[in-house]
Amino acid sequence: MTTITPSTPVLEVTGLAKIFGGLRAVSDFNMTIHKGELVGLIGPNGAGKTTAFNMITGLYFPSRGDIKFEGTSIVGLQPFEITRMGIGRTFQNIRLFSNLTVLDNVRIAYDFHSGYNLADGIFRNKKFFKKETELTERAQDFLAIFHLNKYENEIAKNLPYGQQRRLEIARALACNPHLLLLDEPAAGMNPKEITELMDLIHFIREEFNLTILLIEHQMRLVMDICEKITVLDFGEVIARGTPVEIQNNAKVVEAYLGKGAANVS
Repeated sequence: MTTITPSTPVLEVTGLAKIFGGLRAVSDFNMTIHKGELVGLIGPNGAGKTTAFNMITGLYFPSRGDIKFEGTSIVGLQPFEITRMGIGRTFQNIRLFSNLTVLDNVRIAYDFHSGYNLADGIFRNKKFFKKETELTERAQDFLAIFHLNKYENEIAKNLPYGQQRRLEIARALACNPHLLLLDEPAAGMNPKEITELMDLIHFIREEFNLTILLIEHQMRLVMDICEKITVLDFGEVIARGTPVEIQNNAKVVEAYLGKGAANVS
């Protein structure tokens, strides 16, 4: 059994690669994230960012390399097993149970902690109703933290876009993760919603004692909230550093704006 010490990285990715047929989507990807860090993963479209997320969360099996979460390799585990270990995520395209209520979307995330078995559910005994009541109350308390309690009986697909994104993050956190992966959380948001999202990300890191890795194209968000940034281009890491270092990195400027752009004064 792996011994976790204060120096054990929350996430350690080593030599990770993913090849689809003849296409190398990710090549020799390395990343180490420690407890409490807020790290950005950026790069042009098609750079391999979401592919890396999908390998970390078990949706894709790596062609080679290793992924350790709190010192334990998670390569080969199913997504639900990785979620139970303590990795939560959101998706670039919002994935809610769109025809269920806001409350039920969060209640579903508490399934791992239901406290009753299949027989209890089938026979709907006293234990079943007691635990269901407890789950409902916990979900309602959780919605209140995210200021979604007034929407609890609304169908999820009827929420405004920004509130749907907030609900998706709330549902991911209801699984009690130690590491939260956010895949383009600001996609489709207006400037006001982006500001609110930045405040929310800061809040959840402190409130839930989280480590956060995010993919984002909104540079304002990345540069304002991330302490460290890794840049991918064509599946390879081309830069790492603080927001200031990344903004002034010639390779990064070239990746986004084209060859020679870094020399333009």
